[in-house]
Amino acid sequence: MLTLSNADLSVSLIDPANHAERELLGVRFCWGGYIWQVEDSQVGPLLAGPEWPKPDPIPFNGQGLPESFRQAEFGTGRQLMLEDGRGFIIGMGEVGPDDDGALAVLKPCSWSITTSHGAIEFCTEQSDNGYACQLTRRISLENRKLTSSTRLANLGERTIPLHWFAHPFFALDDRLLTCKIPDSWDMAENVGYEFDEDHRITFKRRFRDEFDGHFEQLIVDPQTPLRSTLSHPKLTEVTFSTDFVPSTCPIWGNAKTWSIEPYMATELAPGADHSWQLAYEFGPVA
Repeated sequence: MLTLSNADLSVSLIDPANHAERELLGVRFCWGGYIWQVEDSQVGPLLAGPEWPKPDPIPFNGQGLPESFRQAEFGTGRQLMLEDGRGFIIGMGEVGPDDDGALAVLKPCSWSITTSHGAIEFCTEQSDNGYACQLTRRISLENRKLTSSTRLANLGERTIPLHWFAHPFFALDDRLLTCKIPDSWDMAENVGYEFDEDHRITFKRRFRDEFDGHFEQLIVDPQTPLRSTLSHPKLTEVTFSTDFVPSTCPIWGNAKTWSIEPYMATELAPGADHSWQLAYEFGPVA
């Protein structure tokens, strides 16, 4: 694993050039800049996953703070840049059916990885089917704040459908968690979650195991970026924020972890580029 660290926190990132670590990767999450775990120098691991604490979860489930460039439109399954199941997925490489007919990475993209004081930058270029792009992912650590910055540039002849989402896996306390969201955001009545008097999302019940859980779409205020404050079993709180207003924002949890997932759905014209940022602020030890 690649590592960023200071006196407070140690951040482990999957090295996409390390063949052994590729067993943790698949066709769901971006390979460069994949944050696998954040550890506090006093209390240890701070993040979870759908199979936590299993050390080698299946790639689809993952762990930590992954991000994803979708190969299909959320909700409809419409293929975005692939043609007959072939092409490339941004941040992964060339893909196509494997011997069993399942989608697989046939040729991983090549990354240049640059380490500087407090940051690691991942950069790759990809092209196929008239699409071409340059992706830069920069993960930086300052004190107890972890920042994920992304820039995608369209180098090709065709408009790129940019469909991206973050899927952070936060830790639960006795299978429960609270999450404060912007007051102008809302949530429909559902069987999994409800608001308390402080507009914090709370669980209606403890989920039984990794196969029991609930998925729900939040109602996003189109003028307000995401800023969420989550409870944590070892820290006073964790704050997760975006510098953009999500197109949609589902929440999901099981008995192992919980996630709030800002989505971006837009288009990137030839010659254009787009940048965005996520921030994770880890509160002090409780």
